[in-house]
Amino acid sequence: MTSTASPAPLNIAITTGEPAGVGPELTAAALAGAAAHWPGATFTVLGDAALIEARARAVGVEWAALRGAGHVGVGHRPLAAASQAGRLDAANGRYVLGLLDDAIDGALGERFDAIVTAPLQKSTINDAGVPFTGHTEYLAERTGTARVVMMLAGTGARPLRVALATTHLPLKDVPAALSVDGLVQTLAIIDHDLRRDFGLPVPRILVTGLNPHAGENGYLGREEIDVVSPALEQAVKRGIDARGPYPADTLFQPRYLDEADCVLAMFHDQGLPVLKYATFGEGVNITLGLPIIRTSVDHGTALDLAGTGRADAGSMIAAIDTAVTMARNRRAG
Repeated sequence: MTSTASPAPLNIAITTGEPAGVGPELTAAALAGAAAHWPGATFTVLGDAALIEARARAVGVEWAALRGAGHVGVGHRPLAAASQAGRLDAANGRYVLGLLDDAIDGALGERFDAIVTAPLQKSTINDAGVPFTGHTEYLAERTGTARVVMMLAGTGARPLRVALATTHLPLKDVPAALSVDGLVQTLAIIDHDLRRDFGLPVPRILVTGLNPHAGENGYLGREEIDVVSPALEQAVKRGIDARGPYPADTLFQPRYLDEADCVLAMFHDQGLPVLKYATFGEGVNITLGLPIIRTSVDHGTALDLAGTGRADAGSMIAAIDTAVTMARNRRAG
């Protein structure tokens, strides 16, 4: 007999991030329409229960009613110190990191189908005595992943996606961080995850050069000749539709992007200013290559807006929507 039982609902974890920032209130605002926006999904909000309820109230969300509807729960972790909107306190640095650990452990243990992270303040964690570079690097370390890829994406029928060959590095360190093997691995991760989690049968990836004018045939640098082009040749032999290297200053226009699924930029500020200009407030940060699904907002803690009710939940909604879509695709595959 064929079973007609409905599949178990997805369970998406959301870390509320820096308690003095906008994360708790944006989470509440985004989830206000959870049942209508994401049928078949439930959400576990990780953070201090009293803090979340207070910030929900500040943005007009009836938190008790929302939880009572059965689509939203709380994974309570108490604050280390009382938190005031807009005022950082290093005493809560380890609390923020604990929320991320709770989410990672739950996803690795298959209690969560995906995690969505609200913004955190790197300085607060470092001031608490924990060396911390960023979400992306920490997720890689905690999951034992040798290489991950940071990708930001807009929304819409054909979203702009920009992945990075290097992430949070000083500009002077970027050339030495690029290698043929590293770029081939990065392209393979992008190709694999776009197929599995985004339903793209043959992703087309356009790759920038490192130097102005993509090196101008070696006159403005040899990285395109010695590193990028050989990596593209190897990727193509592996069945990856990767093209380039293109000059970054002319790549981001419709004649190229209309037929592309992703752009791979060589460093953080080469690709992300364009992406954020086009999609800021509705963009999503996605970590590719992990054994778990992780998405995030495209902005920081916005301490000046915390507690005012003026922060826009658009990016959080987009991050949740992307996580749900990826989890559905992964479960179906």
